[in-house]
Amino acid sequence: MRNKYTGLQIGIHWLVFLLVIVAYAAMELRGFFPRTARPVINMIHVSCGISILVLMVARLLVRLKFPAPPIQPKPKPMITGMSHLGHLVVYLLFIALPLIGLVMMYNRGNPWLAFGLVMPHAAEANFDLVDTLKSWHVTLANIGYFVIGIHAFAALLHHYYWKDNTLLRMMPKKRS
Repeated sequence: MRNKYTGLQIGIHWLVFLLVIVAYAAMELRGFFPRTARPVINMIHVSCGISILVLMVARLLVRLKFPAPPIQPKPKPMITGMSHLGHLVVYLLFIALPLIGLVMMYNRGNPWLAFGLVMPHAAEANFDLVDTLKSWHVTLANIGYFVIGIHAFAALLHHYYWKDNTLLRMMPKKRS
């Protein structure tokens, strides 16, 4: 049995990590750019979001084919249960956030960009729906900070406190 995730799973994990950083940074730092740069900043944010959605769905499908390698030494059942709950929250969050964002952008009723391409939009704007979706998107994005922090903290707890292989299973292989 494997003691690490597959190279594909590891690659998707760290690519999503980088895309999440860029997506969050685009929104948090947009005020430092002139207003004329906002469409580009928004395009970067949206493009990252779409990429995260595609990669998270791919990661879920790959996870069905290649289950997680065992944690050694085996953690207590409560820790395993919390780990599964944490991963469920991560998957739900980073699938729901981009989906909500896409539906929001579509319903604004005007052209928007992703990957430098003009994306389809509703013929008529639905501002009530857009406002509701934006509220959900911002709330979930803020919750995302805590989820990411807890995820990283849990990985470090596994590595330094429980001294198991949880963190090492997701680390890229060293080149010889």
